[in-house]
Amino acid sequence: MASVFHENDIKTYRRVSFSDAEMQRYLSLHFKRLDLLNHIEGHAKFVLDSYLHSGNWFREVGFPKESIKSYLAFFRYYEAHETELSLTERNKFMEMRSYARSILAENYAKLGLLDSAAIQHKVNISFSKNLNYIYHPSSINNYGLFFYWHKKDLDSAMYFFKRAYALTTSKFPKHTLNGSIRDNIADIYTDQEDYEKAQALYQQNFDFFKTAINEETLENDTPRLISAGSQLVMTNTHLNKLEAAQRTFNSLNSIVKVQESNSNLSSSSKLEFLRAKEVLLRAKNNIPTAYTTVKQIEHISDSLQTILNHADKKWQEELNDITIDKIELNFKIDRIQKENMIKNQRAKLWFIGLLSSIFIIVLVSLIISRRQHLINAKNKQLLAEQLLENSALKVEQLNSEIKSKERDLSDFAIKLTQDQDWAKSLADQLEVIKESNSEARPELINELDLAISNKISVDSDTQEFFERLDKLSDAFYSKLTKRYPNLSKNEIRLCSLIRLKIESRSIATLQNITLASLNTSRYRLRKKLQLSEETDLDFFIQNL
Repeated sequence: MASVFHENDIKTYRRVSFSDAEMQRYLSLHFKRLDLLNHIEGHAKFVLDSYLHSGNWFREVGFPKESIKSYLAFFRYYEAHETELSLTERNKFMEMRSYARSILAENYAKLGLLDSAAIQHKVNISFSKNLNYIYHPSSINNYGLFFYWHKKDLDSAMYFFKRAYALTTSKFPKHTLNGSIRDNIADIYTDQEDYEKAQALYQQNFDFFKTAINEETLENDTPRLISAGSQLVMTNTHLNKLEAAQRTFNSLNSIVKVQESNSNLSSSSKLEFLRAKEVLLRAKNNIPTAYTTVKQIEHISDSLQTILNHADKKWQEELNDITIDKIELNFKIDRIQKENMIKNQRAKLWFIGLLSSIFIIVLVSLIISRRQHLINAKNKQLLAEQLLENSALKVEQLNSEIKSKERDLSDFAIKLTQDQDWAKSLADQLEVIKESNSEARPELINELDLAISNKISVDSDTQEFFERLDKLSDAFYSKLTKRYPNLSKNEIRLCSLIRLKIESRSIATLQNITLASLNTSRYRLRKKLQLSEETDLDFFIQNL
């Protein structure tokens, strides 16, 4: 009976590959590695491969419970860390997840947990349906084997075998899974004593495996060829087709001799061949040779069983020893943790006692110093009240001076505006002089000269105005530039002029610009102050 699982590049170890010392050392290291996996971060693929390796390895050495633990840990870790994997890694683990489900179901079945095994088979069939390779028909075939081996339900097994066979023959006609499923179906026919149908399938398999290439080894699948030939010999013998059985046996005998000469014949293949030989010899009444063949079969079987029993015993002993070591280690760790906890609690109590003593000392010191502090505070309060009264008087005086200076500055600004208007009128007079006749011109020139002399100080007055403005508005400038550091000097002066409630026409004259340019300056100022359309610029500045 054959089942197809694809292990890819996951390395497994068989019991016969270890000495007793190697076996003990490897098993100990294996458990230690499993204990460390939960503490590894940032290497999701490594952890997943490790869990798969452990599941495969425990299955190989005959520890289904440990194998189940590793596979379940693999699935839990994958669900929690799938996003950390690349697309290529996720595609690889899709195939490995199908493989792990199959082995997980097999392990449950070995332990007699048939309901759990059936659940895993169903999950795997549903999951592998989205995969494009052989995994889906393989999962259906494995479910059929579950019914055949563990449930003894031949009808259900046959249903799933035929369902899997229909998929493989249509999509993967050259894959060796076809031979495995044909072998499964033929075995059921044999159990039902329908040897005609079984014989046709065994014959087909014998012809198929002569040229079939194993997908894992990429070599001729000789073990399955020997198995198919042996079953064909026995089936023809049951049908009393002794000549056909002999021809198949002769062909099979040649294959076995070649494998023996190359030391490539496994014990299981040797046993299948000898059992077929014994059945054929008995059918031909060659009892002495058949008896000798039975002795060979018993010798090989006993040897294999002895080796297997010894290996199982050694592995179980090592597992028990390591389990005891783990329990002892956990006990020591628990005892150390409790001792550390007691030490920590003692240290905490000592620290709390020290803090309490310091607190009491500080509290007494505070009570003593508090009385003196209250006396000093009363004296300071009296002194502060006196200083506050003096400060209030000074502030009131300063405010009065500021208001007086603001009024002077406002008057000065108005006067300066009027003077500049007068200067423009002088320009008009000059234009009149240019257009006058020679007789009236000397008189007009004298008048102009007199006017210019009287108003020659306009520029110095304007400079004096702005110097006084800057000095008076120093505190306002500091507050304004702190809140709006990107304002230019002219924009700051514009804010001061607006704050003094000087009308726009006068501001334009002071800055020697037109009203249109002033409006543009006001617009830019609004943008820098980040004012909404509903907020009045003058009101905002005067309330800063």
